[in-house]
Amino acid sequence: MSMRTNTNWRARLRYEFDKSMAAGTVALIGWLALVSIVVIIIAAAFLSLSGIGPDDGSPVTFVEAAWESLMRTMDAGTMGGDQGWSFRGVSLAVTFAGIFVFSALISVISSGLEGKLDELRKGRSHVIENDHTIILNWSASIFDIISELVIANQSRKRPRIVVMAGKDKVEMEEEIAAKVGDLKNTRIICRSGDPTDLYDLAILSPQTSRSVIVLSPETADPDSQVIKTVLALVNDPNRRAAPYKIAAEIRGGANAEVARIVGGREMQLVLADDLISRIVVHSSRQAGLSAVYSELLDFDGCEIYTLDQPGLIGKPFGAAAMSYDSSTLIGICDTEGKVHLNPSPNRVFAPGEKAIVIAEDDASIRISAAPSVCAKDAILPVVVRERRPERTLILGWNRRGPLIATELARYVAPGSLLTIAADTPEFEQEASSLVAAGSSFSVDYRVIDTSSRAALDALDVPSYDHVLVLGYSDHMSAQSADTRTLVTLLQLRKIAERAGRHVSVVSEMIDVRNRELAEVTRADDFVVSNKLVSLMLAQASENEYMAEIFGELLDEEGSEIYLRPLSDYVAIDRPVNFHTIALSALRRGEIAIGYRRQRENDPDERNLGGVTVNPNRNDMISFDKNDMVIVLARD
Repeated sequence: MSMRTNTNWRARLRYEFDKSMAAGTVALIGWLALVSIVVIIIAAAFLSLSGIGPDDGSPVTFVEAAWESLMRTMDAGTMGGDQGWSFRGVSLAVTFAGIFVFSALISVISSGLEGKLDELRKGRSHVIENDHTIILNWSASIFDIISELVIANQSRKRPRIVVMAGKDKVEMEEEIAAKVGDLKNTRIICRSGDPTDLYDLAILSPQTSRSVIVLSPETADPDSQVIKTVLALVNDPNRRAAPYKIAAEIRGGANAEVARIVGGREMQLVLADDLISRIVVHSSRQAGLSAVYSELLDFDGCEIYTLDQPGLIGKPFGAAAMSYDSSTLIGICDTEGKVHLNPSPNRVFAPGEKAIVIAEDDASIRISAAPSVCAKDAILPVVVRERRPERTLILGWNRRGPLIATELARYVAPGSLLTIAADTPEFEQEASSLVAAGSSFSVDYRVIDTSSRAALDALDVPSYDHVLVLGYSDHMSAQSADTRTLVTLLQLRKIAERAGRHVSVVSEMIDVRNRELAEVTRADDFVVSNKLVSLMLAQASENEYMAEIFGELLDEEGSEIYLRPLSDYVAIDRPVNFHTIALSALRRGEIAIGYRRQRENDPDERNLGGVTVNPNRNDMISFDKNDMVIVLARD
């Protein structure tokens, strides 16, 4: 062999060894095993060829010599009984090689285990799961989302929720354990990483996931990170062929169009600020409405399902709506996936169209075998109520303030007044630039401390028809903002008591845990913003049509939810069943989905203020003039 060839061989061997060193623990163990085998073969060959053996003169074969060498490689004490200096010399060399190899092996295994444990602690190991839900980014909404998914997962086998955010894995696990509580049969897996990075996303096995929820992170530019995360998911070169089911949260409406372009039909977009603003406005005009939305979004009560109902094909929608005893038909999803809520009663169900139904669970959705029984003589003619100008007061301000003011302008009668009072740095500039939708809607603003009793007295609060209290969430933490809201609500309660009249108050809360404290203020309704966004994202991850359904429910051009006097629909001088109320609503082009019936002795375990959605339609119930019917209507 030439000198050049020998040099190339050594360089190649060194290259392979260096590459194995970089490959990890398994490769290093392989190299050490190879060294041991080489030493054993050389020693065995030398002993068998030279005839060197123990002093007892017994012949030494290659196999016997290899076994003797192996024993001395593995255990240094084995050579203690050797005889003959020649044999002892060979055994000593083999033993020294064994000491080196096994010391290195123990060190390699120890380092490998330590590195693996460190990798697990940091949350960088790959997730090997199927049909799991992935949550990307971290925000206050994550705890409510996990709580809802835990309820939804109870009927599934081995459900898993995988969370990835730029936080320490152990810190995430401890915080979830402290704030979520009972996980039932669901297991939470946390990983640390950047959800916008393709390598980090691959750790979560998105190709085998059931759904993906992308939260708006607590950063300076959250919408950009959400859009980039969705972009990484849908454009991953190694992505699956089947479409993903993505529910993404966007705060600013201006970024919605870009997000929709990126996500396409694989993504449902939840516009958080827009959703909260519309529900705040609707709830301020109809006490108890936020409880209706919470019930429809909460997995613990009645939910909205979109499913095939072959028994409805060929039926007009009006007749189909009266075909259920324990469910409420509210719309149709056509063959192109477009949602139609409260369609014309004469619209016929076509083959391939899905029914949109409110039910306690999908197993309870069954068409009744018997026709519905209605007391038609209890149905009253339509009552037309004239709208009058309204006075609305907003106390407090945040980034949703302009959206709320604009949304409010769409519903009030000409001649209405909106007064806004707050003291945030940007408030005066934003309030002065508000342009009401319609010349008959005027806006007034005051820069005051909304927690001050003297400042509130100067506003003459009892003269307003509706009062909205917004949290200062842009400049304070959730707890601080809710604390100031509570102080304002307590002041309003005292003002109402002193005036001897009821003041209609709806308040925005940030943290759901503060709602119980706020109930002592006797406000009419509380809109818990983080909770509603969480419920919406959780529902959208399970129902691919949910974002569009709620988009129409909250759109002024679509069918919306109203609470109206039940005595306008049916006679209340006798008990009636809900089939009768539903028929009365259908004759007005509306769908009755429930009622609000408040009694001192009635249990309200779910804290819904007497709201019942999707009641059993055959039960006979007595109502009075204060009870309300919940309908889906176009005006």
